[in-house]
Amino acid sequence: MLRPSLCGPSRFQSFLIGIAVTLVAASGSIPVAAQVTLTPSFNSVALPAPPPPPGAALPKVKTTSKQVPTSSLSTTSKTLTLSLAAAAVSAPNAFAGAPGANANQNTLVLYDTTGQWGWLGEAYAVMAANLVTHGSKYSMHAAVNYAAGEINSYTGLIYIGSTYGEPLPTALLDDVLATTKPVLWMNDNIWQLSARASNFAGQYGFTPMYFDFSNTLTVTYKNVALQRNALAVPSGLLQTVINDATKAQVLAIATNDTGGTINWATRGANLTYIGEIPFAYTGPNDRYLAAIDLIGQVSNPGMLARKRALVRIEDVGPDADPTELRAIADYLYSKNVPFSVAVIPYYVDPNGYYNNGVPQFIHMYQSKGVVSALKYMQSKGGTLIMHGYTHQYSNIDNPYSGVSADDFEFYLAHIDSNNYVVFDTPPPVDSMSWAQGRITSGFQELSKAGLLSPTIFEPPHYAASAIDYQVFHTQFAALYQRGLFASGWCPNGACGTGTPDYTKIYGQFYPYLVRDIFGTVVIPEQLGNVELIEFNNNPPRFPADILYSANCNTVIKDAVQSFFFHPYLNISYLQQIVQGLQAMGYTFVPASVVKQG
Repeated sequence: MLRPSLCGPSRFQSFLIGIAVTLVAASGSIPVAAQVTLTPSFNSVALPAPPPPPGAALPKVKTTSKQVPTSSLSTTSKTLTLSLAAAAVSAPNAFAGAPGANANQNTLVLYDTTGQWGWLGEAYAVMAANLVTHGSKYSMHAAVNYAAGEINSYTGLIYIGSTYGEPLPTALLDDVLATTKPVLWMNDNIWQLSARASNFAGQYGFTPMYFDFSNTLTVTYKNVALQRNALAVPSGLLQTVINDATKAQVLAIATNDTGGTINWATRGANLTYIGEIPFAYTGPNDRYLAAIDLIGQVSNPGMLARKRALVRIEDVGPDADPTELRAIADYLYSKNVPFSVAVIPYYVDPNGYYNNGVPQFIHMYQSKGVVSALKYMQSKGGTLIMHGYTHQYSNIDNPYSGVSADDFEFYLAHIDSNNYVVFDTPPPVDSMSWAQGRITSGFQELSKAGLLSPTIFEPPHYAASAIDYQVFHTQFAALYQRGLFASGWCPNGACGTGTPDYTKIYGQFYPYLVRDIFGTVVIPEQLGNVELIEFNNNPPRFPADILYSANCNTVIKDAVQSFFFHPYLNISYLQQIVQGLQAMGYTFVPASVVKQG
């Protein structure tokens, strides 16, 4: 049976997922109205950052040259997209790295917590920490709880300044100024560090200056022009000026729409500074990629420089076309390309949406042609992974049709009047037993079809609750996804001790193997998939777009170029992407190889 499938995480998380929060300043107060909706960001449920300090007079500096010397500091709002990170080791806020991380590296991640918007600090920090796991183990906690000498137990430190005027401990400032270990500082409160130093410019060769609010939409890093979403512009970008070029260097330059440039990332001695929080309104070609690489330079300075690629064949259910599956297997085998196949064990159309109003249910074992094709794909280098149980929730539209491959399975969603997908909440039946039941049923369906239970799982549309993710962790060796998480899960960095707040959800895509907040190894997918038409305000995406994003990802050391493909599309699109990545020097490997680190 053939029908167009609506599935594909790009429908929901590849381009426009987010939490929209309206900020309205009035008489020094900042009332907030929040709802979970889609905002322009690639695979990111975007959380906004706090607005500028109420009543603050913010000097705005027009950028007309590389550096605009000024003498004092100001601030503005920040924004964000993200996910969480890592597996418990011993202390509540100590976490293991992903397989392949450097066992000799240990990174400390500090973040802000004070004020009305302090809750954002946890989210920013877990996004950074999640990326850290590719290089090292780590600990994470609030900066205000830093103890004197703590840095001595770590090989590097990352601080995310999300609250203007956070009361940073003097011990933290003194230890940062005294250490020779790599330090990455983002956004706010760098002025506290410079004020504490006896001669900051003399020590590091640069000086932090004003926030810039010009329309800065491009960040060039390693000679690659990366995008900066216009929605991040109001957050500002803190300028630096180089005082001594023998001690400091500009790592990345931001360019505004009039051609003016300012320093986006600056390094002096062991201190690297990024003039914003780069987790806001991210996309496939975003300056977030530069931040990932800079985080890796702290977590593991000896990071490998492999050039590997992954491809996943998506939404293969009992209703798939065996001929299409065999053709894909033959092509990939001919190019020496191992691949994964995301299998939906049980097809459900509870209301007959695609069957003239007659409900339809197809077990995998009933589709002998599909089962034969799946085994054929395995013989050609394919690895089967489980993609939900039914890839739909119930007999309701969630948000489309109630049909397998169209809808969410472990989360509720609807489409709003502006044609955005809105993430609502986990379903009312959500529990460990419910999630476990669906996984067990999926295993049983595959077993009846003569297929072994997969060891890798892909949550439908990359969405599930904290409860579900804990179940997935116990049932699978790895997830193959981008993450969706709820704030409040990691109070003071102790992940799993808090209560998830599903009114504040956020997501993250990864360019390489990580270990997430639930301790689960996560195989990356960051390039998205081919989409021929605009859908839910997501633009079309063609092979050239995917390859363009792949080129942007080359700024990340050890990045894995990972995409997925729907078998109902013309195979020529798959051929273009595969050949394009191979021409860039990337070698396709099985997901199981990436899973090992």
